[in-house]
Amino acid sequence: MPTSLTELFSPACHLCPRRCGAARDEGAHGVCGANDTLKVARAALHMWEEPPISGEAGSGTIFFSGCSLKCIYCQNHEIARGGGVELTVPKLREVMLRLRDTGVHNISLVTASHFVRPIAEALSSLQLGVPVVWNSSGYESVEMLKMLEGLVQIYMPDFKYSLPSPAARYSDAPDYPEVASAAILEMFRQVGVYRMDEDDVLRSGVLIRHLILPGQLQNTRGVIDWMAEHFPMGGVLFSLMAQYTPMPGAAERFPELGRPVTAAEAQEMYGYLLARGIEDGYWQEPDASGEDMIPAFDGTGLD
Repeated sequence: MPTSLTELFSPACHLCPRRCGAARDEGAHGVCGANDTLKVARAALHMWEEPPISGEAGSGTIFFSGCSLKCIYCQNHEIARGGGVELTVPKLREVMLRLRDTGVHNISLVTASHFVRPIAEALSSLQLGVPVVWNSSGYESVEMLKMLEGLVQIYMPDFKYSLPSPAARYSDAPDYPEVASAAILEMFRQVGVYRMDEDDVLRSGVLIRHLILPGQLQNTRGVIDWMAEHFPMGGVLFSLMAQYTPMPGAAERFPELGRPVTAAEAQEMYGYLLARGIEDGYWQEPDASGEDMIPAFDGTGLD
């Protein structure tokens, strides 16, 4: 059992569940697209998250480049495959503090698992005074997450798939359901039941997201069932999202992904959510979709 991030990373990278074994500390790129150089695509105020994350003041959001999952329908596909601005650990600390000083409710780290070593180093010497949000795909190893205990106050994972078949088809990760289940339970073990402040802004806890995919309602039912079976009322927050946006290239490979989620599909899933007794959370309508909701990954906030 690894006892440090260094053991998970070097000489062969096993940080994520793909365990690709790349010699990233020698310059090789892993499945995530990264070597050992920290890269960030954007660091700025973000107002488009769930209400307890964005609140009135917004979330100070840092988008990291690369991803170990690379879903075919990813809205952030531009950076999931690399690019971005190279940062040192001191510069990352500076970026976090600069965002904090704008008055944001939290510092949100998006798709950061493959850079957990420099991020943990940066956080271990910071007193931010606002919660750190770990905004992830949910496809993370328990061993890696254990190294974040005490550094992260809010976990905001996706739970994309309850079924191996769509996980394999769209993300080449048939083990996603079991991996994400274990990861989310570890997150909950670390931070416990969610806690809001007097303005209904989240201070600690787990907020689980699920995006309804067109035609994949049984997958969504499975996610909702898992939530209902594993967490008591008041344990975690859940965000059910219907704003799937067809992305370039996805429909060419998988024609069923070439359309938005219909209002009827969304309503059926909202009804199922309530029928299973899940009331701690949020849902987003299909009309919230669109490429205009995707931020510019142009190095904003990194100069």
